[in-house]
Amino acid sequence: MKIAYTLLVLFSVVQTIQAQTKSPVVKQIETYTDKQYPSLEKLYRQLHQNPELSLHEEKTSQLMATELRSLGFNVLEKIGGYGVAGIYTNGKGPTVLIRTDMDALPLEEKTGLSYASKAKGINAAGAEVSVMHACGHDIHMTVFIGTARALVETKKHWKGTLIMIAQPSEENGFGADLMFKAGLYDKIPTPDYAISLHNHAGLEAGKVGYHAGPFMASVDMMNITVHGKGGHGAAPHTTIDPVVLSAEMIMAFQTIVSREINPLEPAVITVGSIHGGTVHNIIPDDVKMQLTLRSYSPQVREQIIASIHRMSKQLALLAGLPPEKMPEITINEPQTPATLNDASLTNRLVSVFQKNLGVDNVVEMPPAMVGEDFSRFGLQEKKVPICMFWLGTVAPALVKESKEKGTILPSLHSSAFAPLPEPTIKTGVAAMSAAALDLFSGR
Repeated sequence: MKIAYTLLVLFSVVQTIQAQTKSPVVKQIETYTDKQYPSLEKLYRQLHQNPELSLHEEKTSQLMATELRSLGFNVLEKIGGYGVAGIYTNGKGPTVLIRTDMDALPLEEKTGLSYASKAKGINAAGAEVSVMHACGHDIHMTVFIGTARALVETKKHWKGTLIMIAQPSEENGFGADLMFKAGLYDKIPTPDYAISLHNHAGLEAGKVGYHAGPFMASVDMMNITVHGKGGHGAAPHTTIDPVVLSAEMIMAFQTIVSREINPLEPAVITVGSIHGGTVHNIIPDDVKMQLTLRSYSPQVREQIIASIHRMSKQLALLAGLPPEKMPEITINEPQTPATLNDASLTNRLVSVFQKNLGVDNVVEMPPAMVGEDFSRFGLQEKKVPICMFWLGTVAPALVKESKEKGTILPSLHSSAFAPLPEPTIKTGVAAMSAAALDLFSGR
């Protein structure tokens, strides 16, 4: 019994040592990235201070194209808007695709950083707005270029084709769809794998997070126009009040998740915008609502949509509206599909990350209900296994304080979101480079 126990302990120790035996090439990349870091930080600050909104990434895409071209990539530009594809052929071997996004958000930055964005842009409504990288796409792009540099620097250690994709318009869900409608997979060699990363606003810098299977949710943007019969606020009995009807619909929608969807199936219905009326004492003719619907399963998505249609119609009829004045319901296209990480690919990368970053720096995390159109890279006719992983961005001391005192850290899409650049960028380059090198090994 004692011998068996001793062998078990030794086996565990050997496993731990093996898991933490960093690849010599990754060590080389880390040394190279240390030397490159001043240049990468300069790039990061340039991107941070010059953000561009979705569908307007002209200068950002030119910068990505210029960086890739300087490394010897064959670069294709303006794919589905401002999409960029860089192709680097390095002998016979697997084809690995690495994707970044480029667009920023219409927010005024309030981080107080010396390099904070003061940029302005024109939004979809034609209004001038402040712009910032509140979702960390500037970090994504810096890691993207750092990885491209590192893999070209170490090209004698791998064989295959490296494809770097800089995608526009992730924030509005249009970008990947536009690139594929422009024939992206017909313009580049078919990838054997597609990988990407995303900032995480609650994970320590120096760590990465993963989840096999459902990683991020599908997202539908739904619009509902609720009709009524307007009139004087002092005579509600002569009207059919669309404001009250809208309130009844909103409350009814909440029972879809709580009472119609299997409790084991994640789903979210959010009414993010409701507008109706002009002054205090007039009951309006119409109310307009904007919703987001989130789930992981296509079946759950269809169930939610069908239930919203059913409830809206029945409540409108109950309010006394004629059939021709039923609520009008539309869904914005394109819909963002759920991001489902290929289990085999994810587990393979977890082993790579544990070996090169250390077991304690690789964290399994729950699925998130946010959406990401990286999902489309795995949903084309040419099926490609995909994996997106989280990249920690927060100073460890702040994460510790948040856990101990219950303080809330700035989230993604917050005007106060400010990644800790150096450990975040260096970890991102090491993790993404290690992943690509392993995939190029062809094992």
